[in-house]
Amino acid sequence: MRRDVLALKKGGAHAVIMENFGDIPFAAGSAGPAAVACLTSLACEARELFPGPLGINLLRNDGIGAMAVAAASGADFIRVNVLVGARMADQGILNGIAEQLLRFRKRIGAERIRIFADVDVKHSAPIAPGYTIEDEARDAWERGGADALILSGAGTGHGTDPDHLRRAHTAAPRAPLLIGSGTTLENLHEFLPEASGFIVGTALKRAGRIEPARVRSFVRALAKTGR
Repeated sequence: MRRDVLALKKGGAHAVIMENFGDIPFAAGSAGPAAVACLTSLACEARELFPGPLGINLLRNDGIGAMAVAAASGADFIRVNVLVGARMADQGILNGIAEQLLRFRKRIGAERIRIFADVDVKHSAPIAPGYTIEDEARDAWERGGADALILSGAGTGHGTDPDHLRRAHTAAPRAPLLIGSGTTLENLHEFLPEASGFIVGTALKRAGRIEPARVRSFVRALAKTGR
């Protein structure tokens, strides 16, 4: 973890997201006290190493745990895979947690921590075919309390469909929109001007490790777009 955070810092990354990606198979609900404790410890260390915005994602959909980690570690935002509606995933049915999450955030006095919500989240499928990307984006933004929306491909490292981004933008034009998977230097332009930012992991790595030079290349490419 320390090496990757320092590589992101050296490369000039604007923000860092930490998650329990190695906890496969993920739990459908609470990730459990051990995961929360470990991620809190790591996030506190990352907070000391990286001065920019820090985010927490507790897989598979433990937004309550992620909020607790963020509050304890001084992180700035969390990522929630299913904030509204319901999705079918390898963990079973993942239900939206907006009501519980927003009440918990208020109860612990952590309103400063932003919620980034996935729309049509990767590694899952919709349960109701009639519930569209537009519906989910609108509900997450207007009714679920999201501060930003994330669009991704079918799985980790898979390309995001630019049309999905534009549909979400049409449904929630005031929402900041982030691309959550599959971004490369070659396809960056396909998501502009709608995309407000990019969550990049796979394309920054070589042999499983983040390389500062790759991070720097992305930062420079984004700077040219005004992002």
